[in-house]
Amino acid sequence: MLELAQQVGISERALQRGFRAVFQTTVQGHLKQQWLKQAERLLRQGNYTVAEAANLVGYGHLGHFAAAFKRQFGITPSQCLAGYKIVN
Repeated sequence: MLELAQQVGISERALQRGFRAVFQTTVQGHLKQQWLKQAERLLRQGNYTVAEAANLVGYGHLGHFAAAFKRQFGITPSQCLAGYKIVN
């Protein structure tokens, strides 16, 4: 993030504050949301197992992936793979 802040000519702290003000989340939180959305797309395609989707988006621990996925979508990755609709 420091490199990005330097590229746009502001401090890292200013970048973080501005990002939060615009997107109501941190840079890391936004990235996590994007990874989980990608995992959801992979699971909906039906070509990947839950473990493969988790690994492809950067999760090394299946339990952490499943917990984050359920927090974001209201269903488990297995339910998503089975075709359940997202709750939230």
